[in-house]
Amino acid sequence: MDALARRPMRVITIANQKGGVGKTTTAINLSTALAAIGKRTLLIDLDPQGNASTGLGIDKDEREVSSYDVLVESATISEAAMATAVPNLSVVPSTLDLLGLEMEIAGAAGRAYRLRDALHFHATDEAQFDFVLIDCPPSLNLLTVNAMAAADSILVPLQCEFFALEGLSQLLQTVEQVRDSLNPTLDLHGIVLTMYDGRNNLAGQVVKDVRAFMGSHVYDTIIPRNVRVSEAPSFGKPAILYDMKCSGSQAYIRLASEVIQRERRLAAA
Repeated sequence: MDALARRPMRVITIANQKGGVGKTTTAINLSTALAAIGKRTLLIDLDPQGNASTGLGIDKDEREVSSYDVLVESATISEAAMATAVPNLSVVPSTLDLLGLEMEIAGAAGRAYRLRDALHFHATDEAQFDFVLIDCPPSLNLLTVNAMAAADSILVPLQCEFFALEGLSQLLQTVEQVRDSLNPTLDLHGIVLTMYDGRNNLAGQVVKDVRAFMGSHVYDTIIPRNVRVSEAPSFGKPAILYDMKCSGSQAYIRLASEVIQRERRLAAA
């Protein structure tokens, strides 16, 4: 039997405190690609903007139970999860209620572990997913801390731009703090370079610099700038459903393959 198939549910947080780096696009299309290759996948939307939910075709009026309800402990993961148009892919949608969560549970004991505890309950109470991906807001707040505390590893989308390494250093410091105080097993799954434009000399230099700085932590797959990927959310579809043959969709399919390969190496270790 495949070593990966024997592993318990794997939780990967997709995070970057900088906005506009392709984080939600990566969450939508990586989860879709994993589902397309037969992995039972759940995407948890922790961004109050709810773009991951919208990008998977979940209308705001349909989000009767959300990630907010999970974090205030009024609903379970299974009660909040909604099926999508993609076989094997479910989503726990987001609502604007998340904006007030930090103040609402500021004094609560174990507030950083709300999502971890909900996922642990789900793993023992329901049929497990193979992968849970968590889309975070573009900030290092309590929502992101909950996602990191619940995760086995973190995946970082990094835009091919001048200040990429500066932002990465800040994020890695936060990961180290979470590892020291909340989740000692949190690992860096990988860094995916996004929005790459081969016509731009700076983008090529950023790729070289990030690979020199982070080595094997950087995925081989690079996500290009692609009009079809940008168009897809307005149709409520992942790019892989909207146009599977476009360069962006093909890149996310390759990224999913890399994620699986890394998971197999971890399972065999």
